[in-house]
Amino acid sequence: MSAMSWKERLFGGFRKTSERLSENLTGVVGTAKLDNATLDDVEDALIVSDLGPAAARRIRDKLAEKRFGLTISERELKEAVAEEIAEILRPVAKPLEITAFPRPQVLLVIGVNGSGKTTTIAKLAHLFQEDDYSVMLAAGDTFRAAAIGQLKIWADRVGVPIVTGPEGGDPASIVFDAVKRATDTGIDALIVDTAGRLQNKRELMDELAKIRKVLGRLNPEAPHDVVLVLDATNGQNALSQIDVFKEVAGVTGLIMTKLDGTARGGVLVAAAEQYGLPIHAIGVGEKIDDLRPFDPDLVAKVIAGIA
Repeated sequence: MSAMSWKERLFGGFRKTSERLSENLTGVVGTAKLDNATLDDVEDALIVSDLGPAAARRIRDKLAEKRFGLTISERELKEAVAEEIAEILRPVAKPLEITAFPRPQVLLVIGVNGSGKTTTIAKLAHLFQEDDYSVMLAAGDTFRAAAIGQLKIWADRVGVPIVTGPEGGDPASIVFDAVKRATDTGIDALIVDTAGRLQNKRELMDELAKIRKVLGRLNPEAPHDVVLVLDATNGQNALSQIDVFKEVAGVTGLIMTKLDGTARGGVLVAAAEQYGLPIHAIGVGEKIDDLRPFDPDLVAKVIAGIA
C-alpha cells in the first residue's frame, strides 16, 4: 500500500475532527489581528474538538507568545495550530519495536470490551510480520468464549499460531504455556489478549498480577509492553480509561482505534498532553492494514485541516 493511500485514509478518518475544528475556527479570522478575543475563540474551538482544556491552553499560550498582535490569515492560523499540536504529539510518537533479548518479546494488550482490542492484536501481528518478525498470539481473555473464537479466526487469517484454553480457564496458565511454546519455537513477539472487564477492578488487578507473576518466573523482563487499546469515539471518556488501566495494569503505551468514525480524534492530543504515554499506532478502519505507526506531524496537519 502506498504512503499516499494511507494518507488519504488517514485524512478520511480524521475528516470529522478537522471539519469540526475548521467550523469553530472559520470566522475566527479572515485576516485579522491575533488579540485576546481571537485567542479565546481559538482555545474554545480546540476544546470543542476534544483536544482537552490543558492542550487547548498550551496551544493558545504558544500562539500568544509567538504571534500576539500580528495580522494572521485563517490558513496561517491553521498552520500555526498544526505546528503546536505536532509539538505536543512528537515526544509520544514511538512505534512498537521488537528489541527483547532473549526472545520472545511479550506484549500484554488490554482495553475494555468493544474498544477494538482483538482486531488490533491481529493488525499488530500483521505489522510485525511485515517487518519479518515471527508472531504468536495467546487468548488470555477466557472470560468470554466469543473473544477466544474471534482471536482464533484472526490468527488463521493473519497466519500465526495461537495458544488457547477453555472458556473460564486460568489466563495465567495459558500465558505460561504460550511463553514456553514461543520460547521453544523461537518466536519473536508473543501478543497476549487479556480480559477487558472493568466492573470489578480488584478482580482484573488480581488476574493481571497473576499473569505478571507467571511471566516473571519465565522471563524477569516480561511483560515488555503493556499496551492499552482505546476507542476514539469515546472522546474524553477514553482518558478516564487510561487512569483506571494505569492503576491496574501499569500501561506502557497506547493504541487509538476507530478514528475513522468519530469527530473526536483530538482526544489523541489530550491523551498526549495529560499522560505523556507513548502512542504506538492508530487505527482508521477495519482492514488488516488499517493500523499504522503514529506519525505526529501528519496527524497534526490532518486535525488542523491542512494536510
